[in-house]
Formats: sequence, C-alpha cells, structure tokens
Amino acid sequence: MATVRHLIGYFWPRANARWGRVGSLGTLARKDEFRGFLPVASRVTARIIDLDLTPEQALAGWPANRPLAALWSGDPVASRWCVLAAPTGVAPPSLAAERLARPLIPTAPNDYPPFVGGMIGWVSYDHGRALEPKAQSRAPLRARSDRPWPEAIWVECPDGLVFDRANSRWWSFGRGLTIPRETTPSSGFRVLRPASRTGRRAYITGVRRVLEYIRSGDVYQINLAHRLSARFEGSARALWRALLEPAAPRFGVYVEADVGARRFVLAGASPELFLDYDPASGRLTTRPMKGTRPAHPGSREDLSDSAKDRAELAMIVDLMRNDLGRVCDLGSVRVEEERAIEEHGDERSSRRLLQATALVSGQVRPGASVNDVLRATFPGGSVTGAPKIRAMQIIDELEPVRRGPYCGAAGFVSDTGHFAFNITIRSALLSGAPTPGGPDALRGTLDYSIGAGIVAESDPASEWRETLDKARVLRAALANANRGTGARSPARMS
Repeated sequence: MATVRHLIGYFWPRANARWGRVGSLGTLARKDEFRGFLPVASRVTARIIDLDLTPEQALAGWPANRPLAALWSGDPVASRWCVLAAPTGVAPPSLAAERLARPLIPTAPNDYPPFVGGMIGWVSYDHGRALEPKAQSRAPLRARSDRPWPEAIWVECPDGLVFDRANSRWWSFGRGLTIPRETTPSSGFRVLRPASRTGRRAYITGVRRVLEYIRSGDVYQINLAHRLSARFEGSARALWRALLEPAAPRFGVYVEADVGARRFVLAGASPELFLDYDPASGRLTTRPMKGTRPAHPGSREDLSDSAKDRAELAMIVDLMRNDLGRVCDLGSVRVEEERAIEEHGDERSSRRLLQATALVSGQVRPGASVNDVLRATFPGGSVTGAPKIRAMQIIDELEPVRRGPYCGAAGFVSDTGHFAFNITIRSALLSGAPTPGGPDALRGTLDYSIGAGIVAESDPASEWRETLDKARVLRAALANANRGTGARSPARMS
C-alpha cells in the first residue's frame, strides 16, 4: 500500500480545523487499484435542457442561500463553457486525494461538456515548495505568511448547470437545479481604498535587484509581483459579477468555502490557461502568457514588435516544453503556436488588454494522474520565471508576503476524466469572518495581486506601470459597482 505522500503533499483541513500534511491521514490504494472505483459512462449523466436565460442572468438569479462554485467563459471560441454548481461542501480528504490520484481515463461520451460533476477548487502557489523543496529561498525568507489561506481547497459538485456559449445551449447534471427568473436581491459590497503593500519605490528597487541577479547569471527571468489590499464587507458574488463584466475572462473560477471560523472566497477572472487535459485524445495543453499592453491604437504593433516581450515568452515556452516533457510521451511535446497577440476583456469596455500567448501540448503518458501532471508542471512557468527553482527562491527573497492562491492554479477535475486549471491571476482573494446574508457574505480583506516578467531588457518604471495595467479590471469593476449597486471605493491604486 502506498502512503498518501504519493499524492504530492496536498494540505487539507482536519476535523479540528488545524492543518497538516495529507501524508498524516493514512494510506490509499495504488493507482492500479482505483480502476474499480472510476466512474463509468453510465454513471456520468448529463442532459440538454430548455432554459431561457443567459449565464449572466442565471448567475444573478442564483439563490442567495444556495452555495456556489462556478467556472466562467466570456469567449465562445477560446473557452466556451460556463458552469454553475451547487457544492455539497469541502471534499473529504480521502475523496479528494483519491480523485487526484486516479489514472486519466475517459469515462463519459465525447459530446458531453467537460464538467458534469466532480470537484472545483484551487491549489496555492505556495504549494510549489512542497512539490520542490529546493525552491526554498537560499537567503533569509522575506515573504511572510500573513493570510491564513489553506494550500488547497476542493469542493464537491454533484449537481449543476452548464452553458455552451458556442451553441447557446444549457446542460444539466446531477439532480438538476432551478434558477429563479428574477435577479436575486444582492446586499452589494464595500471596498475601501485598495493600495499596494509594496508601493512604487520598493517595487522598482525589487526590479533592480532582479536585474542584478540576471546580470550575474542566476536567472533569465523573474515574475515579480505586489499585492493590492483593502477592507471588504458584503457579497463576494456581487464583487465577482462586477469583475466578470469588464474582464469577460476565458478561465474564470469562483469558489466559496468555510474552514473553521473563517470564510475564503476565490473570485477569479483569469485570462490565462495553465493546463487542459482532453481525455478523448490524451492531449495536455498549456497556453503561457507573457507581454501586456492596454488595447490602444498602435499597441498591437508595439507588443508584436517588442524584442523584450518576445524574449519573455520564448523563455517560458521553453520552460513549459520541459515541464510537459516530464509527464508526456517522449517526442510528443510540440509548440503548436509560437506567439499570438490576443485581445482580452469585454468588447464594450475601454479597459481591454492585449496579451502575447503561445500554445504548447503533449501526449500524456498512460497511467498518469492529475497529481503526476501537477508534480511535473506546478507552479506555472509564466508566474515564476526561468530557471523555475532559482526564480522561486528569488521571489521568496524579494516579495514581502506569501502569494497564497495568487499565481497558483484554479479549475476543475471532472467525472468525465477531463481536468483544466487556470493560472490564478486577475483574481480577488477574499478572507474573513462570515456575516449574515448567505454563504458568500463576509467581513474581512480583499487581496488582488499583480506582477510583471522581468528580463535583462526591463525598465523598472515601465514594469511598475505594466502591473497597474493589469489592475484595470479591478478598477473597472469597482467603478461600475459605484455607479450601480452600492459598492463604495475610491479605487485608489498606489
């Protein structure tokens, strides 16, 4: 019997609300013993339904007292699917561990949506140290753990609705759910003065230190981040809806969960795909993103012609090729698209961003599990730098606080055999004490971190400005809410 150390050291809440390694929770069967427990196609059921609502209307009408976990696509081509699920709670450690260790085998018809029940959740960036102990900083650790975020949370989602933006079609899975046609009254939210803990001067100093490391040959690139924080009170769902409108994210994820006496909500609007596994083909895809500009006249040409941004992306493509090669068949990893300029954000918004991306894929080795894939690739190279281990050490030295779920991965592990994760950027992390009003209501802290890739050609002041460009979605969300349902925030970014 293999111990659950095989399950890459995930952390899960114990009954007494303290935290410990999964390895302390007992033993689990070998991977080949899970085959008898795998869901088969006859147990994975979904059906097309007649529901005359948009996903936005369904989200607005979600009953206030019903828990929510969700996946969100604002693009009918690039990502396509929206999922609104009613979680039954945080997945028990043994169940979550077993699911993550299952061999990747297709278990549902190919024409099903990718998610028709399973788990939705996230893994913290800080879990990367458990996967790779060498990533611990050589220098005295500066990054403090000042937020009580768990290293991972998965919620079990047996019932829900799926919308296909490509075909404007709803599916239902599990017992089926009803959505009131009227918008659920929202208590709104208040956010008071988001500000950078680091500040401009300290961030620029950090960039200069990274440039010294690059000149000395330690690294080629570092993704250096800083955190915007504010007091928050009210509905996390209302904030997420406000983020979705300007962001139109391709890989949005929403998870609300209580651990002990605290409430944690990840309200994500990420544009970046970390991993997507197609069980029908066995193909694993990653789409790293490096290079950002506001979508202004001339910006596309500027980003396309930028040697600095091109070099940033090329380094991460090489890193991700190597990472996928650790879990894919020999010779199967290839760069499908070397560089493309994409436009992200709602087409009606003046705050759209241009992003340079690439596409890398490989054929996953037979018998591999989600755990095996994460062990080989996590955290994503676009949010560390290259080489990855040394980059993570320098990040811990230069950033003042631990990242938590920011720059980790959020997504789903489906009963169909499909899994997909985003890179958790452009995401609001809410933590605090539950308040009356439903499972999303809390009083506490909002964190929204932003970063930039630093290479030899970087200009420190320009990198600071790029991080603020990446906060445009948050600024737009708070401004829109101010004009609408009663959020209060000067939306100051300093």
